[in-house]
Amino acid sequence: MIESLLEWDTALFLKIHIGLSNSFFDFLMPLLRNKLFWTPLYLFIIVFCIKKYQKKGVYVILMLLFTFALGDLTASRIIKPLVSRVRPCNEVNLATQIIHRVDCGSGKSFPSAHATNHFAVAVFLILVFYHKWKLILPIGLLWAASICLAQIYVGVHYPVDIFCGTVLGISIAFFTFSLFKKIVPEL
Repeated sequence: MIESLLEWDTALFLKIHIGLSNSFFDFLMPLLRNKLFWTPLYLFIIVFCIKKYQKKGVYVILMLLFTFALGDLTASRIIKPLVSRVRPCNEVNLATQIIHRVDCGSGKSFPSAHATNHFAVAVFLILVFYHKWKLILPIGLLWAASICLAQIYVGVHYPVDIFCGTVLGISIAFFTFSLFKKIVPEL
């Protein structure tokens, strides 16, 4: 069963990595996964929260940082070393099929820390602000999902890495939101 899941995972990876290849995605996808590309958004979130909600906004930002840190710690420092899955761009069996769009790095693949972190952040913000701003749901999910798709497209993660990172990130967001609600019951 595990073997057939891994075969399916590799086949889906190749459909995305090779099958979706085009010059526009070759330009866009490396940007979407680059943390510096999103710096204006992160700054906007910080300024918005503090300006609009003052002290409560500071709590939002602090809990958002904790959410990110918990996701990164869990994915990168705990699970990745235990599973030790090779990234597709470093997989010997895929060497002739990989299109090198970004530096592969030597890190492990499972779970995707990008998926964990971005879904944790997106879902935490959705949980905090949905009652005031319904549009945050599709925007937040689209933002995190686009980063995840980019990770597969550039060749650094398999779809199962992304899926499990997404589930982990969403779980962490619900956990940290429950803590946040104890500190700041009303926003």
